[in-house]
Amino acid sequence: MDNFFDNQRILQLIWKRKFHFVIVGIVAIALSAIFSGPAFITPKFKSTARIYPTNIWTLSDESETEQMLEILNSNDIKFRMFETFNLDQVYKINKEDPQYLTYLFAEYNTNVSTSKTEYETAEIKVLDEDPQRASDMCDSIITFFNQKVQELHKTKNKEMVDITDKQLKRKYNELDGFEEKLDSIREKYGIISFGQVDEVTRGYMNALATGRGSASDTKKIEKLYDNFSKEGSRAYRLENQYNKTIEAIDSLTIVYDTYLTEYEKEITYSHVVEYPFPADKKAYPVRWLIVAFTTLSAVFFALLVFLVLDYGKKD
Repeated sequence: MDNFFDNQRILQLIWKRKFHFVIVGIVAIALSAIFSGPAFITPKFKSTARIYPTNIWTLSDESETEQMLEILNSNDIKFRMFETFNLDQVYKINKEDPQYLTYLFAEYNTNVSTSKTEYETAEIKVLDEDPQRASDMCDSIITFFNQKVQELHKTKNKEMVDITDKQLKRKYNELDGFEEKLDSIREKYGIISFGQVDEVTRGYMNALATGRGSASDTKKIEKLYDNFSKEGSRAYRLENQYNKTIEAIDSLTIVYDTYLTEYEKEITYSHVVEYPFPADKKAYPVRWLIVAFTTLSAVFFALLVFLVLDYGKKD
C-alpha cells in the first residue's frame, strides 16, 4: 500500500472515474436536498434580542453582563419558560417519562442560548418552529430577568428594612427609658438640664458673698446646688445618652427610609438595545450547507471506494 495515496494515481483515478463521481455527486445533491426539506426536518425561526444590564450590582469579580448571563441561564427562569409556553408539549416530551426534566432542559438549551457580545451586551437567541412564539419567548426571557433581579433586590432590601426597623424600635425604647429617668430627676431634684450648673453655682456664690436675697431664696439655691452635687453627674450622663440616642435614631431613620424606598421601587434592570420580532425567514436548517457537506462527503467516500477497488485490481 506504499502508493495507495499517491497523488498521481489519485488524479488518474478521478479522471478515469469522472462520470461515476458526477453521478455520485448528483445523487448526493438530490438526496440531501430531499432529506433536508421540511418533510424530514422541521424548519425553525430565530428571534434575537440584545440587552444591557442596569441598576444591578456585581457580587464578585464578574462583570455586570456576566452576572446578567448567570441570571438569564438560571433554572428559575427556565422553569417559568417551561410553564408559560407549555414547552413539554412544544418539544413533545412526555411528563410521565422518568427523565422528563433532563430531556426538557436539553431541548431548551438546544433552542435557547445566551452569550456576551464584544460590546458587553447580553444576546438572547431563540429557535422555534413558530416565529411568533420564538419572538414571544425572547421577550418573556427579558421580562422574567427583570422580575428575577427585582425579586433578589427586594429580598435583600426587605432584610435591611426589617433590621433597621428592629434597631429603631430598640433605640426608641432606650429613649423612652432615658426620658423616664430624666423626668424622675427633674421632678425629684429640680434639675432640668446639666447646663444649669454654672448659673446655680454663680447664684449660690453671689448670695453667700453679698448676703443679699431672702433666706428662703438662698435655701432654694443651696438645695438645688446640693442636688447637683449628688445627682448632677448622673443627670449629665443620662442627658448625653439621651442626645446620642436621638442622633442614632436620626441616622437609622435615614438608612431605613433609603432601604424602604429601594424596596418599594418598581424599576427595570435592563436596557433593551435590540427588541425581538417574528422572523419571516427560517434560520434552520441551512439546506445549502447540508447539501454541500453531504455531497463532499459522498464524493470523498466514493473516492476511497474506487481507490480500494483499483488497488485490488492491480494486485
